Amino acid sequence: MNHAAPGALRRRLIAAGSLTAAAALAFTGCASSGGDAADAAGGDGAIGVSLIVKTTTNPFFVAMQDGAKAAAEDLGVELTLAAGKEDGDEDTQIQAVENAISKGDAGILITPNGPGVEDALVKARDAGLYVIALDTPPANPDAVDITFATDNFQAGQEIGAWTAAKLGGEKATIAMIDLFDDKIVSVDVQRDQGFLDGMGIDLADEGANGDEAPTGSYSGGDYEIVGNEASQGAEDGGRTAAETLLSKNPDINVVYTINEPAAYGAYEAFKAAGKEDGLIVVSVDGGCAGIDAVQQGLIGATSQQYPVKMAELGVQAIFDLVETGASPEVSEGLDFFNTGVALVTDDPQDGVESIDTAEGADICWG
Repeated sequence: MNHAAPGALRRRLIAAGSLTAAAALAFTGCASSGGDAADAAGGDGAIGVSLIVKTTTNPFFVAMQDGAKAAAEDLGVELTLAAGKEDGDEDTQIQAVENAISKGDAGILITPNGPGVEDALVKARDAGLYVIALDTPPANPDAVDITFATDNFQAGQEIGAWTAAKLGGEKATIAMIDLFDDKIVSVDVQRDQGFLDGMGIDLADEGANGDEAPTGSYSGGDYEIVGNEASQGAEDGGRTAAETLLSKNPDINVVYTINEPAAYGAYEAFKAAGKEDGLIVVSVDGGCAGIDAVQQGLIGATSQQYPVKMAELGVQAIFDLVETGASPEVSEGLDFFNTGVALVTDDPQDGVESIDTAEGADICWG
């Protein structure tokens, strides 16, 4: 078989991101900025944690909030929720960080909306809060104590390798639908560059989107990159981006998208133009709605990540820091704690490990 046995792969994924794994992580003494956090609750005081997500218009972050709420309830943690008004809204996140400092929280969990938030996070660490990035590593590593996230480059590689195999040597005329075009966010660059690397396309600057050679060879044949357009990670943005790229080249047959909301919008643009037949759309998220889209054929393959576990692990880590003075460590060989990824498709390709939508639905955003 060309894809891993579902049970074995599922066990590997669950082990990578389960709450049990949080308890079993190698722990060290308090990080230099975590000493005050370890003393934050004291006596009978509740442990305060703020979860600050990018936006609540994306179900990925709603699932993250749900996971944090469940973990906080189990542990008796006092959880405060905050979110940007839209993806990229740094100002609202900065205010939420300031609020967490003022409240004397033990820690912050955050999916940062951009580099503008990072100075506020450094201020929070200086004030003694333990800061954990979820999903999106910051550009400045000093902005957080640790990151719990998907390996986003790997997530991109997996959909890229699947796409190359699916094309079977056919020319790839590629639309790249990214997150932003006015700021650099790690998750945006890593998924984009991982996808191209998985396709076998030479990368120019791995830290930048859109600077690859517009034509050349991928692992199976020739390619043409029509262009990169920003979507803001939203469905309407994905549709507008796809319309713009279609106007440049109506022969697009591969669409990379930063996330599933952007994928839905892109597919609708191609459908409205009568260009959906033979179209390959790939994405990253693996939410339950995204798995449905794979089943329906709107998305060919998606890399599934686990936001609920990111949030559970984050709440647990701050609780453990306060209760025991111990802090979590990164995964071996990485500079973050890897919460796992799996390629989900009902069209498995030789040499590309995947699970099908039935298994993906069982564990979507677990």
